[in-house]
Amino acid sequence: MRKPHHPKIEEITVEGILYALSDPIRAQIFMKLASAECTKTCSTFINISDLPLPKSTLSQHFRVLREAGLIYSERKGVEMHNNTRCAELREKFGDMISAIVNAYGAQKP
Repeated sequence: MRKPHHPKIEEITVEGILYALSDPIRAQIFMKLASAECTKTCSTFINISDLPLPKSTLSQHFRVLREAGLIYSERKGVEMHNNTRCAELREKFGDMISAIVNAYGAQKP
């Protein structure tokens, strides 16, 4: 199996991050990953919206988050375990990611 692509920290852009987090589902996934104490698999998020999401749709959301540099995915057996790259992102972008996540969380009812 092919290893997923993770951009180097110098390749990550503000535009890519904003695009990835512009989708409400991806923003929710990222928020839940950021608050998790351990890695999470794609199937953890099947019921993240009102209707269950197909695994293929979730895989695409994770791909966008990964290619934007927001998460790191590691294959363990047949599953991908995902975690945020918050520490690396904080070094490059300061509090930008936290501010976006906090603003998104504040607008939720």
